[in-house]
Amino acid sequence: MVSYRKLKVFIMWYIGIIMFLLGGMGPVHALVHKFEVRRSSHTRLCTTKSILTINGQFPGPTIYARRGELVVIDVINHADQNISIHWHGVKMPRYPWTDGASHVTQCPISPGKRFRQRMLLSNEEGTLFWHAHSDWSRATVYGAIIILPPKTHTYPFPKPHAEVPILLGEWWNADVQQVYEDAIAQGIDANFSDAFLMNGQPGDMYPCSKQDTFKLSVEPGKTYLIRMINAMLSYIMYFKIKDHNVTVVGMDGAYTKPLNTDHIAIAPGQTIDFLLEANQPPSRYYMATKVYASPWWHTYVPTTGILDSKLRSLANDKHPIKVPMNITHNLFFTLTINMWPCETNSCARNNRVLASMNNISMLSPQTLNILEAYYKGIGGVFTTDFPAKPARIFNFTQGHKSLYEGRTEFGTAVYMLDYNSEVEIVFQGTNFGEGSDHPMHLHGYSFYVVGAGYGDFDPNRDPQNFNLIDPLLMNTVTVPRNGWSAIRFKANNPGVWYMHCHFDRHQTWGMKMVFIVKDGEAPNEKMLPPPPDMPRCQPPPQQLLFRI
Repeated sequence: MVSYRKLKVFIMWYIGIIMFLLGGMGPVHALVHKFEVRRSSHTRLCTTKSILTINGQFPGPTIYARRGELVVIDVINHADQNISIHWHGVKMPRYPWTDGASHVTQCPISPGKRFRQRMLLSNEEGTLFWHAHSDWSRATVYGAIIILPPKTHTYPFPKPHAEVPILLGEWWNADVQQVYEDAIAQGIDANFSDAFLMNGQPGDMYPCSKQDTFKLSVEPGKTYLIRMINAMLSYIMYFKIKDHNVTVVGMDGAYTKPLNTDHIAIAPGQTIDFLLEANQPPSRYYMATKVYASPWWHTYVPTTGILDSKLRSLANDKHPIKVPMNITHNLFFTLTINMWPCETNSCARNNRVLASMNNISMLSPQTLNILEAYYKGIGGVFTTDFPAKPARIFNFTQGHKSLYEGRTEFGTAVYMLDYNSEVEIVFQGTNFGEGSDHPMHLHGYSFYVVGAGYGDFDPNRDPQNFNLIDPLLMNTVTVPRNGWSAIRFKANNPGVWYMHCHFDRHQTWGMKMVFIVKDGEAPNEKMLPPPPDMPRCQPPPQQLLFRI
């Protein structure tokens, strides 16, 4: 609830009232943090349960830093399950070792162990976030990363009166780890969450929630910078404030040209910075958020309109961009929901649901991570034959295609890139099982979103309409249901970098792959050596051996 001081004005969202205390919001520039992973007791929806947290906080602590700084985080696992922490949107130049992707760049941190992680900031500026990257732990283990300009710089917009992080999340009354394990065993989609959260709180329309509703006090005539993070596992959210427009000024840790709008859409893994001016008469105003898009079997009705297509990079002298123009790798990746015959008695049906990229459902290695295997030259962990395009090209989006028609294969295949390669990826959605949106996230890079559209990508027609002047610089792009999105990036960050759908169920089902970017010739073009305390892999529980 947003209340004007002197003039009382309230802003709410329809699933809850927003509550925020402006006191204590000053930036904290301590660059060494201690993250203690532990279970702590929290109550929501009349239910008290033990959940996995950092330092007992839900959501977790906010990290403040300035562009280009080094942040050190000591992660100490006091919990009863493995954990890894990913710095989402941080490019980690030449240092994938503490990127935090379980079984890709590290083995998870086992109970009783610790790992000193280094978060290397480069040109990121704005809002990012951190979250667990093991199983579905990020349902409760997440927090904001606020990257301020250098002390000698200012924002490219008037300084706001105050800054407010807003993190969108979910709550399960059941134990999230058990929900995850049951879904794997049964081969079906997991049970949906019981509530949507804003800064860890459901709204006053949920039971036992009114007393803890999230409130925000504002002063008339003042402007507030809202730093919104979608930390949900499963939902693209449509967001609107009654009788208010907002001005979008940043996305995914990069500035944009100001865009005045009455709504936004934000996918899991994305962040949006926008200015809210307290310019309306005293009243109560809902922040209306609802599901923007959902799987076809869900009862929510998707809305229409894509804000991202209107946004542009700032692209000026202080914040320049450089779109790759000499493409050396043209990649075409299909994103598909698949079915696979179930070979265990635990399945709820005869087949289990999978997901794939170019008909490959990735199997994560369990006894060694891909980065360590690559760095040490250990064979048998991965192959280097991830396909640049699907084996068969056909009409991917027209006509109904049953899930059972979509065949996939298992593999731990990576795609190799020479240093300084210029890469274009066209993500093509498919309509197997009615299709789905896919927020695709790439570790280690930000990329330019040069185009998007509905239907099948036309390689002769669609590139003519690419935006190569001021495209958005992002780390997570939404591929529309039965549509496509095209991105470009320069492979100038050597290492092992994970790419996956940020719907956790799709990632669990196998919609993921890995790029390996080779070293360049110069010393500053080579991957840095590993830290001395890399976690060791532990054998997975027997019931999760199928985990993909």
